[in-house]
Amino acid sequence: MTIRVARIIGSGSYLPERTLTNAELASSLDTTDEWIRSRTGIAERRIAAPGEWTSDLAVLAAERALAYAGIAADSLDFILVATTTPDLIFPATATIVQRKLGATRRQVPAFDIQAVCAGFIYALSMADSLIRSGAARRVLVIGAETMSRIMDWRDRATCILFGDGAGAVILESCAEPGRGILSTHLHADGSYEELLRTDGGLSRGLLVDAASGRGFTHMRGNEVFKQAVKALEGLVDETLTANGLEKSQIDWLVPHQANIRIIHSTAKRLGMAMDRVVMTIDRHGNTSAASVPLALDEAVRDGRIQPGQLLLLEAFGGGFTWGSALVRW
Repeated sequence: MTIRVARIIGSGSYLPERTLTNAELASSLDTTDEWIRSRTGIAERRIAAPGEWTSDLAVLAAERALAYAGIAADSLDFILVATTTPDLIFPATATIVQRKLGATRRQVPAFDIQAVCAGFIYALSMADSLIRSGAARRVLVIGAETMSRIMDWRDRATCILFGDGAGAVILESCAEPGRGILSTHLHADGSYEELLRTDGGLSRGLLVDAASGRGFTHMRGNEVFKQAVKALEGLVDETLTANGLEKSQIDWLVPHQANIRIIHSTAKRLGMAMDRVVMTIDRHGNTSAASVPLALDEAVRDGRIQPGQLLLLEAFGGGFTWGSALVRW
């Protein structure tokens, strides 16, 4: 019996046109460009235009991934969208993406995954399982966010961190042992809800309300930082052990772009020089579920990531949720 594995055959990304710099934020907040850079590593972030929805960003990233892979949208077997900021409560943003891609002829399943910043890793793991089980041959996985829509722009602790964007990959079934996604590792701990959350939700009758400041993102940054570092260090060890690998065998770290200090900590755990870490945080900020595929696509397209290299993708987000994927490119 042939063992099927999931190989990434295409990637794509999209960033909104508008750039919001630290200097612009400093004009209305008690902060400075130096303060933001030194604590987060962020210099600027992209902001979706009025009327530009999460599905619009997702579609543009998906179209570029499809073009890279040289396939049509109608050849897909599943569409998964990881997002915290869906267009609507329902239908799923993935079904809106399906329609906008013109992929409705085969009526392929399409659904959303919500694991905040770890959402893309969760979706990648699910797509890998679909392919390994034989339920799918090709899966489109997208991480897309308009985080600016749930920011209180008066709250210096959060609004300096986040940006908008989308990244996508195409997974295809193949029979080459040791290629594609080698393993994924997922975790969650709901005990930490109060450290990173929004204070709005439909069933609680609390929607985003700019006047009252209700429904926006709230974070206790120092405590989140400590938990993220601890969780990701454990994740690195778990991933290496599961695959019988040494730290030195990882060619590239493609991390969630949340904070430069967290990225440095993970690289240190791997004993990895920073020139082997894909970083976009300075230009993108934290784009939640979009950050890993955005960084991955950039490194693929500029030639840093080469066939045969070993990649460690990892992310940590609200919930808490965290996860990793080990990929042989």
